[in-house]
Amino acid sequence: MDPWVWWLIAAVGLGIPLVVTAMPEFGMLAVGAVAGAVTAGVGGGTVLQFIVFAAVSVALIAVVRPIANRHRGQSPQLASGVDALKGRSATVLERVDGGGGGRIKLAGEVWSARALDGNQVYEPGQQVDVVEIEGATAVVI
Repeated sequence: MDPWVWWLIAAVGLGIPLVVTAMPEFGMLAVGAVAGAVTAGVGGGTVLQFIVFAAVSVALIAVVRPIANRHRGQSPQLASGVDALKGRSATVLERVDGGGGGRIKLAGEVWSARALDGNQVYEPGQQVDVVEIEGATAVVI
């Protein structure tokens, strides 16, 4: 059997633990094995095949792994639910003050609202920013 076939068998063999364990390092080693198969296919000697396998595998682990770890620790950038409403602008529909009872139009819906500063009053038509959502009440500034 040709050496490139053995390299492809090794790549598949390394791909199985990648799927089972979800460890990306196995995928990088499988890509190294494919590079070894290509080297064998173009006529490279056994030593060169192993050097290419090792170089490609180590390069991928050295470059891709830190990037993957950095992305793994990040929180999702897409906010949903009430978190998506924080920081958005709204239009006052009914007078809003620190005591509550006012109404705003936020994201196409009418919300009850109160001012963050108890002394601040917002009149209908004014634009306000949502600081947080407490239950069904938007706290605005």
